[in-house]
Amino acid sequence: MRALRSYALVTAAYWAFTLTDGALRMLVLLHFHALGYGPVELAFLFLFYELFGVVTNLFGGLLAARMGLRATLLGGLALQIGALGMLSFVAPTWPRASSVAYVMAAQALSGIAKDLTKMSAKSAIKTLVPVGAESSLFKWVAILTGSKNALKGAGFFLGGLLLSWLGFKLSLWSMASALLAILLGSTVSLPRELGKAKTKNKLAMLFAKDPAINRLSAARFFLFGARDIWFVVGVPVFLATALGWSFTRVGSSLALWVMGYGVIQSVAPAILARFAGGRAPRAGVAQALAFGLAAVMGLVPLALSLGYPREVVVLGGLGLFGVVFALNSSVHSYLVLAYSDGDRVALDVGFYYMANAAGRLAGTLLSGLVYQAAGLPGCLWASFAFALTTALISLSLPSPRAALPLSAMNAEGASD
Repeated sequence: MRALRSYALVTAAYWAFTLTDGALRMLVLLHFHALGYGPVELAFLFLFYELFGVVTNLFGGLLAARMGLRATLLGGLALQIGALGMLSFVAPTWPRASSVAYVMAAQALSGIAKDLTKMSAKSAIKTLVPVGAESSLFKWVAILTGSKNALKGAGFFLGGLLLSWLGFKLSLWSMASALLAILLGSTVSLPRELGKAKTKNKLAMLFAKDPAINRLSAARFFLFGARDIWFVVGVPVFLATALGWSFTRVGSSLALWVMGYGVIQSVAPAILARFAGGRAPRAGVAQALAFGLAAVMGLVPLALSLGYPREVVVLGGLGLFGVVFALNSSVHSYLVLAYSDGDRVALDVGFYYMANAAGRLAGTLLSGLVYQAAGLPGCLWASFAFALTTALISLSLPSPRAALPLSAMNAEGASD
């Protein structure tokens, strides 16, 4: 029961953070767009958010192994509160260059906070689920991962709503107050030794990985690069310019897409049970899904080149991509914990999510560059290349040493 209580506390903290993270992105984007900031300036506001996520994931695992997951989780919440407070001081009268630099610094804190919190929450599951309960592990990872994306999409709506109701500054203060309450409750309730390694980890151990972790991390890099190459700039700009959609319609549609693939991730165990013989997923499932994703990304630009209706092709491709991507991502999130040794799980997960963040960063940069050079079709073909690379890397993934029937998930979860 103590483990179940700790899991509930960690999940609640992660959910609260994720909701504010999505809301903050929309608040910053809409507020500074209303102040007249151009696309390049808006992109720079989020550059450090992604860049510092890479650094945090690399060193956050080592920090968590030494200090414990409780410390890194609480630290992530505290940093997000600090970032929200920093942003509340930005004034429209500031010189534009100063505002951009200041917001980039605040977003760097938010990026560090986001990846500390995510790494801590997902690593904590491994320490709370009993050894050998792989199906239960897959279930709880899928729920946490899927709910994160659904809540981040809900955060997009929340950010726009708060901006309309309270304005920029009061919205930030209200979110900071809510996170402060979560921080205080977590400080009092979470066990101090949560996720702390029994052996002392050295800096060099960051790179002394099991080959399975390295291969999975490489596949993760290209998987998220494949998503962001067309999702970050290509799709929203295409919908707004080529199809004439309003900003509200574009933002709402993308928020619903994020929420939708979050739901798919949450129910991934039930979906995959039909194809995995009732067992937790093996490496072959990740391989099949990766090749399926590459096939989707090849068909979308091909259909456009053949003259099919653009709106139908892009929206249909986006929906199909979201389903296959969500299942693939969910299996990856399970495999990294299944591959990890319990005593160094934070190190392995931190390294894995460093690759995740690096893929997002590369995808974001390429999205703008490729769209400017070759439009949406160029983004789609680049995404296809990344997805195909993910599939080829996945061929070298081994299966976890053990996998229990998915039908046992409820019983195992109840015994936590």
